[in-house]
This record gives sequence, C-alpha cells and structure tokens, in this order.
Amino acid sequence: MFHSIEQHVSSAFRAHILARYGLDLAVAVEQPRQSDFGEMAVPAAFQLAKQLRQAPRKIAAELAAEIGPIEGVAAVEVAGNGYVNIRLDRGALGAALLRGESEEAAPAGEKVIVEHTNINPNKAAHIGHLRNATLGDTFVRMLRARGQRVEVQNYIDNTGVQVADVVVGFHYLENKTLEDVKALLADSSVRFDYYCWDLYARTSSYYKDHAEALEWRSATLHAIEAGAGELAEMAHLVADAIVEAHLATMLRLGVEYDVLPRESEILRLRFWASAFELLKEHRAIYRETEGKNAGCWVMPGLSEEGKVIVRSDGTVTYVGKDIAYQLWKFGLLGKDFYYRPLQTYADGRVLWVTTGEPTETAPQFGHGSRVYNVIDARQSYLQDVVVAGLRGLGYTAQANQSVHFSYEMVALTPGCCAELGIPLSEEDRARPYVEVSGRKGLGVKADDLMDTLIAKALEEVASRHAEASAEEQKRVAGQIAIGALRYFLLKFTRTSVIAFDFQEALSFEGETGPYLQYAAVRARNILRKLEERGERLPDFAAELSRQAMARQLQSEDFWHLLLAASKADSAIEEAVTAGEPAHVAKYAFQLAQAFNNFYHQYPIIHEENREKKVFLLWMTDFFRRQLERTAGILGIPIPEYM
Repeated sequence: MFHSIEQHVSSAFRAHILARYGLDLAVAVEQPRQSDFGEMAVPAAFQLAKQLRQAPRKIAAELAAEIGPIEGVAAVEVAGNGYVNIRLDRGALGAALLRGESEEAAPAGEKVIVEHTNINPNKAAHIGHLRNATLGDTFVRMLRARGQRVEVQNYIDNTGVQVADVVVGFHYLENKTLEDVKALLADSSVRFDYYCWDLYARTSSYYKDHAEALEWRSATLHAIEAGAGELAEMAHLVADAIVEAHLATMLRLGVEYDVLPRESEILRLRFWASAFELLKEHRAIYRETEGKNAGCWVMPGLSEEGKVIVRSDGTVTYVGKDIAYQLWKFGLLGKDFYYRPLQTYADGRVLWVTTGEPTETAPQFGHGSRVYNVIDARQSYLQDVVVAGLRGLGYTAQANQSVHFSYEMVALTPGCCAELGIPLSEEDRARPYVEVSGRKGLGVKADDLMDTLIAKALEEVASRHAEASAEEQKRVAGQIAIGALRYFLLKFTRTSVIAFDFQEALSFEGETGPYLQYAAVRARNILRKLEERGERLPDFAAELSRQAMARQLQSEDFWHLLLAASKADSAIEEAVTAGEPAHVAKYAFQLAQAFNNFYHQYPIIHEENREKKVFLLWMTDFFRRQLERTAGILGIPIPEYM
C-alpha cells in the first residue's frame, strides 16, 4: 500500500510538472531525513532548478501550492532549500490496509528469464552452489512478487570438461566399464554424487603428475561431443544421475525450476553450428593462423590475443556454446529444443528437460525480453564474451538486456571447518576464512552442510519441545535450518565474500533466519492464545472504522510501526531495481525487530480499552501476514513453533 501511494505521488508530480513547465521529469520519491518531516520527500525542485533557472525553494513553493489533492495524502509542505514533504492521511492508510488493499502488481507482459544453479553434473553440489541457487531463486520470487512473468532455467553442461574428467577417472584410472558404472548406480550403499566428488579430485590430481593423461581428456571430450561410443554413454549416465541428485539437493532448499536446457542438445540439434555460421558470416570471429592460437576461431577485441571460441582440434569452448544458448534465450537462433517432462513438483508444476527427439508438446520456452545469468564474479570475463557475441551479430538491444547477476564466493570460518571435520593447517586456522575447492576435493558438500544444520537445530528444538514427536521435531528443525541457511546466504550483498559459520547462522537473536521465523511464530501465538482464553478474533472491518484508525494512529509509535509493516513492496521494488536480494533480507530483519518491540511494549490480549485492543490485535495480524509474506519471498518457511 505504501508503495502504491509513492507511485501516486510520483505520477501526480510528473503530470503537474509536464503541464506546468512543459518538462517530462521522472520524479523520485525519497524518505525524509527525519520522521517528523513527514513520510515522503520529493526533490523535483532541485532537478528543475537548472532548466528553469530559478531557486529550488521557489519552484518547490509553486509545486506545493498547485499540485492539488493526491489520494492518500493529507498535507504537502515546503521544507529546507527546496524539498516538498508529504504527510500521509493516517486514517486512510490504516483503513486501506484493513480492507486488504494490496499492491497492484505490474501486468505479466514480457518474459524475464533467470538462469541459475547450473552446476557441472560431475559431483555433489557444494556450499558455493547453494549461494548461486538461493540468490537466483530469491530474485525470481522478488520478480514474481512484482507481477513479472519469469521462466527459471538451470543449464546442464553435460558435455563439458568436468564431466569428461569423471569419465576419465572411471574408464582410465579405475578401469570401469559402462556396466560397472551402472552397477555402482544401482548400489544403494553408495552415494553416487559423493563418489564422483572424490573421483573428480583424484583425476585432477593425476593430471598434475601425468601431463600425458590430458590426451585422455581430449579423446573423451571428442567422444562426448560426437555422442557415440561407450565413453559418451558413460558421460550421459553420469551426468543424468548427478543432475537427479542436484535437483533433490536444491529441493531441500525450496529451489525449483521450469526447464533444464542440456548442452548435449545444443550440440545435437546444431545450435552451436548455426551460431558458428552466424558469427563467421558477421565476422564476429576469425580463424587465427599463427601464434599459440593458430588454428583456433577467436573473438577479437576482448583481450590482446582475443578469446578462443573453437579450439584448434575443433572442439568448442563452453563460452561458444553459451553464445548459442544466449541467442536461443532471446529467440534469435531460429531453432528450438525438444522437451520431455522430467518430474512434477508438489504443486503440480512440471519440470521439463530438453531432449534430442520430438516427444510431448511442452510450453514455449525461451523468447525472453530480458535475461539474468546468475554466475559467480570469477566468470565476468566470459559473460562479457557472450554479450560481445550478441553485439558482434548486431543484437545490441538484447546485449543490453543481458545481465550478469554476479556474486562472490562462499568460504568457511575455521570453526565451521572444525565442526565439519575438515583438517586445517596452523596457517589456515589463523585466517578469517578458508577458501574451498571442488577440484581439490576440499570443501563442504551442500547436503552435509544442511544435515549438520538440521542436527544442530534439532538439539535446540528437542530441548525446548520434548513433548513433541520425533517426526514433528525433525520437521521443525528442518524448517529452522533451511531458514537459517537461506537467510545467511542472502543477508550479505552479492559483492561480499561470505564466511559461513554455524553458530552465527543458527542464532535466535540478531540478523538471522531464526530471528525472523521467531517473530512470525510469536505473532501467530498471540492470536492462538486469544482463542485459548475463549475469545474470538474480532471482525476488524466491523469494529475499526476509518475514524477509529485515525484515532489510534495519532500515536506516533503506532504510526511508525504501521509504516514499517506496510513498506514490504517498496523494499521489494528497491531490491529488484538494484538487483540485490540483501535489501529484502534487511527489510525482513527490520520488520521482525519492529514487531518484537511492539510485542514487548504492549499487553495486546490484556488491553482493557476495546477499540485499542481490537487495533492491537489487527496490528498483530497485519505484522504476521507481512512477516510470512516477506519470509516467503526469501524462501524461508515458518515452523509451527520455535
């Protein structure tokens, strides 16, 4: 509701400025420096001063005098050297919130594509992948909360070097046949993605001491790209099994997708071949004839030597396939995948995966108007190459709508390493955080991390609720653990390196997921206690008139609490504009703080004045709904109890 009024204020000033001065100005609405200056501040006079060659305060006085009535606004005042301050109609805002008037989401319109997670299907997911998936999933939830039509893609690089290295490990180092790998998959005592985690690290280590073994990698890559023979079939088997494990891991975190485009189909359906011809035709790439890149197809201008797109042996670097994929996302390739349903989520939505042959009729995927690629900051150069590829083909508009949604790495505190049993040197134990490396096999697997968090949360739940069944305790502990993990991964800005720490993440106090969950549970409990006293929740609409709202909101404390609770949509809008989910996490924490202050200050169910009691109960219910909604956007479940 607050965000709607902000939009009304901005639109009213924009229309008036156009009519009054003949200038079309995008009018910003800010928060005043001090709360007693009102609820909003319009700095338009400062923007107009240069063009009109007048003092900002004179322009502000004209605007304030002439703007006319604005819905939801009680007063318009000039302040300082030229601000126009806005005071809201308290009774009107309270009554609108009571009626349940929600923010008007933007119409569905054009499609936004968000690609995230995209883990190499060669080993178990690790904590860094969790940050990618949590950021991407939360950004999707934010966009959908603002009414956007969003398609969630999880790209599966099932023909790349990492998969090839696991196949090398199975075939050359362990001398396993295709049937041996199938038997391993069928062995319920073996966690296949964990097995491949160790095998991948061992293969990477083997290359260091046996450089000639890199020929195995090259031969395996050729076989995979050709899609024929036992090595290719083994790669297909490995990748599909690990994708299934990744999907299960991410579902524990509440992360779901719409479609899994697979790299094998980009090759099989000749997406890359079409993109390659386009790049050559537009001279966006050239064949190098000398130097270390002789025989390679190179994209110029991105570095002194250019970026290799096709190696001299004819294999495609993954950035080349990424260019073809990005063209498809925008509907520019003139080709499409075939699809088959892979699984159905609990709400009935189908997850589709690409396939090489026509099967069932699927929804139309791709054809986005804006594309966000959630990929870590270390891939910035390669994302620049993808955008350069679009520009080289003349697709400037789509290049401008290609967003690298980057983020920094996740590390572990030394204490976290100790709890997970990761051995550290004396030097590492003295560091503020320890970097992890999947290639070296050093790190924390995502499922191990979640299991440890759940075990720690379960200790707390069991001690507080010994009367509950073991199954119930475990369910609640799981919700607390996932809330703790998601909030911890979201509360830092994307440019921050995260050092994960169990104790900090699971704390019931401070800026944590459990603190947010606790506030929502507490709000529910107040309403539950009312019923336990034999009282019913009042009919708020019948008992709280606009005049009653105005009377109660004369209290500055109540007014500022209500303002805090009504700004969820403004926080989401700001976060979407900035591309920063941390803004929503910060708002959720502030909302929880505001409710806890409200709870401690007022004896809600013991209040004797009827109108005030009904108002306090309505505020409690409104806080509950806003806490649950904001937590939902962060992907944080609210447990039955804490």
